[in-house]
Amino acid sequence: MLTTSLILFILFLLFSWVASWIRYFNKLDKRFGESIWRYSYDHHVVGERDISILDDREFVLLRRKRNSVITTMYFIVFLAFIFFMSLMGDILIKITG
Repeated sequence: MLTTSLILFILFLLFSWVASWIRYFNKLDKRFGESIWRYSYDHHVVGERDISILDDREFVLLRRKRNSVITTMYFIVFLAFIFFMSLMGDILIKITG
């Protein structure tokens, strides 16, 4: 139970660090918006024209970096969910046992 709590704390620190990187990328270009959860699209969206690497190379490369950091953030959230469920199971075993 202590190990799981320590892992959750480490995952929280990692999440905070990754979220600060996403905020940093958001400040580099206003087209990203303020959300840390939303991907910028590299695919076709109906009614909007996507910016290709031929239009704005710097923005597209920055968008790909930011999207990979967002993927890392979602992976950390998924891991934290698994360890949180493990912690809840350990607590329930302690209560009932």
